[in-house]
Amino acid sequence: MGVNSNRVEDFSSHETSIRIPSTNTISPPMEIHSVCLPPKKTTLQKLKHRLSEIFFPDDPLYRFKNQQWCKKLILALQFLFPILQWGPDYNLKLFRSDIISGLTIASLAIPQGISYAKLANLPPIVGLYSSFVPPLIYSILGSSRHLGVGPVSIASLVMGSMLGEAVSYSQDPILYLELAFTATFFAGLFQASLGLLRLGFIIDFLSKATLVGFMAGAAVIVSLQQLKGLLGIVHFTSKMQFIPVMSSVFNQRDEEGIAVGRTFAALKNYQVDGNKEMMAIGFMNIAGSCTSCYVTTGSFSRSAVNYNAGAQSAVSNVVMASAVLVTLLFLMPLFYYTPNVILAAIIITAVIGLIDYQAAFRLWKVDKLDFLACSCSFFGVLFISVPLGLAIAVGVSVFKILLHVTRPNTVAMGNIPGTHIYQSLNRYREALRVSSFLILAVESPIYFANSTYLQERILRWIREEEEWIEANNESTLKCIILDMTAVTAIDTSGIDMVCELRKILEKQSLQLVLANPVGSVTEKLHQSKVLESFGLNGLYLTVGEAVADISALWKAQP
Repeated sequence: MGVNSNRVEDFSSHETSIRIPSTNTISPPMEIHSVCLPPKKTTLQKLKHRLSEIFFPDDPLYRFKNQQWCKKLILALQFLFPILQWGPDYNLKLFRSDIISGLTIASLAIPQGISYAKLANLPPIVGLYSSFVPPLIYSILGSSRHLGVGPVSIASLVMGSMLGEAVSYSQDPILYLELAFTATFFAGLFQASLGLLRLGFIIDFLSKATLVGFMAGAAVIVSLQQLKGLLGIVHFTSKMQFIPVMSSVFNQRDEEGIAVGRTFAALKNYQVDGNKEMMAIGFMNIAGSCTSCYVTTGSFSRSAVNYNAGAQSAVSNVVMASAVLVTLLFLMPLFYYTPNVILAAIIITAVIGLIDYQAAFRLWKVDKLDFLACSCSFFGVLFISVPLGLAIAVGVSVFKILLHVTRPNTVAMGNIPGTHIYQSLNRYREALRVSSFLILAVESPIYFANSTYLQERILRWIREEEEWIEANNESTLKCIILDMTAVTAIDTSGIDMVCELRKILEKQSLQLVLANPVGSVTEKLHQSKVLESFGLNGLYLTVGEAVADISALWKAQP
């Protein structure tokens, strides 16, 4: 390659230098290998590869490779309409299973649709519409065999809470309905756009910890709101915060009610849909908003019941929609007289499983920062508002990411006796310091956001090591090795930091050595001419080779 001042070679070269015995008498001798640059690529090739990794990590077009145009057309239609993929193989045996599961989830969907519409301050019939049209759309566009779609408690709560701040559903019901359908349309448009543009990774900013807290807080608020129906309170607050709700309960304590309820389903788990599912749910909501439906998505309880009832395909959603249609046409007058206490009990039974005590306990036990994020989102929903609670959840998630990026972990490493393995001195008690060396591992990419911190932290490690050496009468510190195995990327600020750090250490008669930088990092260091300043003994494939080679050079010096 054009760099001869250190061991950097082309990708095609796999030669090794001569065998150099280590001065560490415990470890066996080792070969000193060259550090290879990655294969040469043009800027366009690099951009194409990077965009492919960002937007198409699952390589959705792999089925189209080496296929004739007619086969590609069929595959494209099957990709857009999954029903064309499993439809030809559908048979009577599968249909029998789907009828049973469809009727089963219909028995759950009908009372839930009415109850959740009430939760969103919408007419009950809108909840049934939302359990009829969207499942039909999803059965054509969706790829999951067991996902039961329809109104859900969290979406209903958020919609009712946010629309209630803009307009009163009791004073202007027509405008309230129009806003609900408009919000549903734009929610579907947003979901479909994320799926089409392959931007589903954006929802990863909502971490599991913040979702646990958000859903638990929302479940408490939903349950407290149902005290109006359970206790028969007529004059009840429309606010969604904990204190106003409890104040309303105690202020209206004179208003006689009987709690009657039964459990319909236990919520077990939830997995976020991919880009394809986001497209299906997005188009489902767009179509639903045009047919008097409000926002729908995959229902926790319905999916669990659908699976346990033996659903074999999305036809179970068609069967459920057919049962809802029969209800709309012939049975709706019977549901008109459903007592509020029954609807309140249904809602409480459905949402109480959102409070995942075990998950919160695991967060406390495993990661205190995650538990803090969970607590912030929980109390934000409970005491402030649902929208602000959700905003807090997202904010805490982003803050956690920024914290990890701007304050990455650095570790002092030592040698495991009898090996060439180097691990954390703090983690492995048997790991030993290597005389005259300070070996540090950086466990993150080096960016503009953390380059200054890393430089200050590395200099602090050096100062502390020199103090330890002085206190223990050890050999003078001569070399600092940076293990860059975990440094997956570096930008120009990071490169400048490495350059500046080398100059600072050179003034202190200390040598800076880089070990095992990944391909992209090596390439950038080479292109910026930084590697030339490190000299012959500034870059190594492993920490072990760096220690062995540099120790041998010191020993050979007069």
